[in-house]
Amino acid sequence: MRRSTFLAFIAPSIFMMVFFIAAPLLTVFWQSLHVTKPVFEEVKIEKCSPGFMEQICTTEVTSRPTFDSEGKPIQVTEFVGLNSYREMLQPERVIAALTEEGGSLANVFSIDFYKALRFTLTFTLITLPLVLGLGLALAIAVQNTVKSLRGPIIFVSLLPFIITPVIGALSIRWLFVSDGILSAGLNHLLGYEFSMFAQSWTIEILMMFYRVWHVAPFAFIIFYAGLQSVNQDTLDAAIVDGASRWERTRSVIIPHLMPLIIFVSMVHLMDAYRVFEEVIGFSSEAHVISLQWLTFDLLTPDNTGNRSISRASASSMLTLIGIVVLLIPVLQRTWRDHKRS
Repeated sequence: MRRSTFLAFIAPSIFMMVFFIAAPLLTVFWQSLHVTKPVFEEVKIEKCSPGFMEQICTTEVTSRPTFDSEGKPIQVTEFVGLNSYREMLQPERVIAALTEEGGSLANVFSIDFYKALRFTLTFTLITLPLVLGLGLALAIAVQNTVKSLRGPIIFVSLLPFIITPVIGALSIRWLFVSDGILSAGLNHLLGYEFSMFAQSWTIEILMMFYRVWHVAPFAFIIFYAGLQSVNQDTLDAAIVDGASRWERTRSVIIPHLMPLIIFVSMVHLMDAYRVFEEVIGFSSEAHVISLQWLTFDLLTPDNTGNRSISRASASSMLTLIGIVVLLIPVLQRTWRDHKRS
């Protein structure tokens, strides 16, 4: 293929990546280094009250935003460097929480960013092996099922993945709220009233359960497709050699599916680290928050209509850095396999 033809093929993809990925990332990084705020002016207001002999006057100095000729507030953008990142990470408060008498990690996790980081990492790293294990188990089970039943089983297994994430989270929440069906059954079984939404650890368990239930079908269909290309002669040879089902799975099937396992792991890491739908669907802001929800909260206008765009941009960049750090071991494994092949 000539170079000009090759460039003509890849030019649209490069343009779309630069326009929709690189440019927004650079914009967010630029916003994290700058703060845009309205310009205020000091105004002296003299107030006089009626008196018997003479008036009593006082002068008050207040600040009010300035407006341009079109009635829009005048704003100014200032370069603040890494100050927004410092406000998010709060290193002084972290050091004080660890060094003061009685200091512990619990005090650090009371800071919004670290509270969100703790849940985000826990959520991502716990759900990853569960999604891989359940997806692989379903794929192997369906592969060993009678062919006439595979179609209906695949259809039913994919239903959780088809459901809109927020709708699925709301459905799980409605089942376990105080007057939900499963909550009432659980209270009857335990013999006392137990609220799943009264403490953070039960909410986190429900969130992880929902994520595994929702994403495992994706891993299942990927692994099931990969099982169709497993060398049957190799499996037959393993059976002749007396290998058990687990030994065949460990020594033949899993090595064959390893590229797909790495692919599913990368997709899940990138998606789970941006957990947001569960926090909204379960209304867990009082107990559990995530990094993505923290960015959303910073972009929500306050009572005066102002938004912390600089800190929200810093939170987004820190989230991106976290995703890259999590992907490094997976990418290293992929690179080693590529060099070995």
